[in-house]
Amino acid sequence: MDISKQKAYAAAIGYATIIGFSFLFVKIALESANPIDLLAHRFTVSFAAALLLYPFLRKKIRLSIQWRDLLYIVPFSLLYPVLFFAFQVWGLMYTSSSEAGIIQATIPILTMVLAAWFLKERATWIQVLFTILSVCGVMLLFVMKGIDVKHSHMIGYGLILLSALSSSAYSVFARVITRRFHVIELTFVMTFFGFVFFNATALIRHSVNGTMPQFFSPFTQPSFVWSMLFLGILSSLLTAYLSNYALSQLEAAKVSIFNNLSAFITVAAGVLILHETIDWYHLIGGVLVIGGVIGGNVVKKRNS
Repeated sequence: MDISKQKAYAAAIGYATIIGFSFLFVKIALESANPIDLLAHRFTVSFAAALLLYPFLRKKIRLSIQWRDLLYIVPFSLLYPVLFFAFQVWGLMYTSSSEAGIIQATIPILTMVLAAWFLKERATWIQVLFTILSVCGVMLLFVMKGIDVKHSHMIGYGLILLSALSSSAYSVFARVITRRFHVIELTFVMTFFGFVFFNATALIRHSVNGTMPQFFSPFTQPSFVWSMLFLGILSSLLTAYLSNYALSQLEAAKVSIFNNLSAFITVAAGVLILHETIDWYHLIGGVLVIGGVIGGNVVKKRNS
């Protein structure tokens, strides 16, 4: 294995580990701020960190993004970071971080389906079998929590699934744009777009409601400040770079399988740190999901 592939796998592991803990910090931050303010502050911290790093990075790489290039990158930025993080944060308002982590483990399966649709790849019957196994794991969570929306957190499940779908779609399309642009260029543009979009939305909301002072009030809570530092610098800026780098060297399906690591870390963090309860069906559902996504990605794929 060459050094580039080794770095790509290391980047994928780092990305998955940070994302696994991000659910925990989002839950903590939601205790002090509403979702849109959280995302605005998160990307403000992220963009500020990017600006601080810019003088050092420009010595190693010449950034050559043109205005016309933004028309090409911005649509992808809607998938990630905008829709991915928006659905994730709102979903965590209605469900626990442990359940969200398990549902997010379906990302590799969704990536496989989208790759088959857009890249014309055909899955083997073994992959289909493992896909069904993974879906059964997710459905177990739905059934055991009941069908009543209020008590089963169905809204949260749906939002987390949409977040997973956004991530999967970006993973497939990123294979194209990472060949055209440097990963650092993509990271800067994506971070800037998230900064502008979420801050504009938050400021308009507070201006209309006349609650502008509340926009900055969460920073009076130390737990919120620490959460923003983690979410802004590590979970937004760094993961964007790590993800783009991994996708520039590896196939989307190979990168997406590392989301399984995120699921395990998320569940463990929710139980050990947030003291969330975990029932037997969480364990069985998690095993089915993880087993399905691993089996669906490890078996050799048959291209059309």
